[in-house]
Amino acid sequence: MRIEDFELERFFARHEFAVRHLLCASDLEGWPMADVLALADPEADALWHGLRLGYTEAPGHPLLRAEIASLYETIAPDGVLVFNGAEEAIFTVANVLLGPGDHAIVVWPAYQSLHAVARATGADVALHELHESEGWAIDVDRLRSQVTPRTRLIVVNVPHNPTGSLPDAATYRAVAEIAADADARLLSDEVYRFLELDPTDRLPAGADLGPHAISLGVMSKSFAMAGLRIGWLASQDTRLLDAAARFKDYTTICASAPAEILSLIALRARQAVLARSRSLIADNIALLDGFFERQAEHFSWVRPRGGSIGFPRLRASVPVNRFATDLLEADGVLLAPGSLFGHPGNHFRLGMGRADLPLALDLMEAFSRRTLG
Repeated sequence: MRIEDFELERFFARHEFAVRHLLCASDLEGWPMADVLALADPEADALWHGLRLGYTEAPGHPLLRAEIASLYETIAPDGVLVFNGAEEAIFTVANVLLGPGDHAIVVWPAYQSLHAVARATGADVALHELHESEGWAIDVDRLRSQVTPRTRLIVVNVPHNPTGSLPDAATYRAVAEIAADADARLLSDEVYRFLELDPTDRLPAGADLGPHAISLGVMSKSFAMAGLRIGWLASQDTRLLDAAARFKDYTTICASAPAEILSLIALRARQAVLARSRSLIADNIALLDGFFERQAEHFSWVRPRGGSIGFPRLRASVPVNRFATDLLEADGVLLAPGSLFGHPGNHFRLGMGRADLPLALDLMEAFSRRTLG
């Protein structure tokens, strides 16, 4: 396989651990290890303290798969396959479902692997472009027109990275129906599920919409435990998961034993874990609302409806790449320009899940006043 460089990850490789303030992070403030262990129930606590560092079961620890399955309405434990992060799951499912001559449709802008890996399999990839002027909404009629007889996969991301947009339930179900009518799979990237700003906007999980749909989940985003590197696919189609497991034999085979038990602890205590995440986002988005009101001459955004990210636009005549570079050099605050997603607009990804956002936002606002007038 030959695959293009992952621009966003190369950017983070250069900067993520060298800057003072990561104002573009897609994840949330990580949990301290001691705080996670304090959440353990007696069974999970015994598993942790009796843990031996040998190989784990390739599909995932049975208790972890059962706990992940409980996030869905129609999924049994054998409908869950555990991976080392969402990235491995994306890589696997694209290679299992696609090859030369196949066709995929991917909502865009997007996390690059969602379309780059599909393209690297030899498949043709059509991007379903979202537009700021339309509230970053999926256009059902346009999506339907993109389907061809060779379409094997449709990929959506709800809530969406980098915009924070979220389709309404009717649109989401229409997308699932389009995939079913085309005899194609629907891959629903749901790594920000449970972080809807209005909980009544929460969509059904993709995996619950039919056997043609697959849900992608991870501990990194909503659960704020990126260091565990635990992700999963969930589907009613266990034959698909079996094919994915056979492919995974050539990647990592199995997950980390400590990470699986820590994930089990966190998922069993998910109400407390998610409450922390939602509280952090609620506090930070209130500050961001004030910033965009005060700085309306220079910045605008479609306010996110879910997740921990947004995709504001720099309205000033300054190119956003230059603004971001100058802000980094002056104050150590990192933004992710839209060019890292291949997006031509003057947008940048802004993360609202870190505890230092108040300070980072103050620094960006002061810099904007100095440089933009």
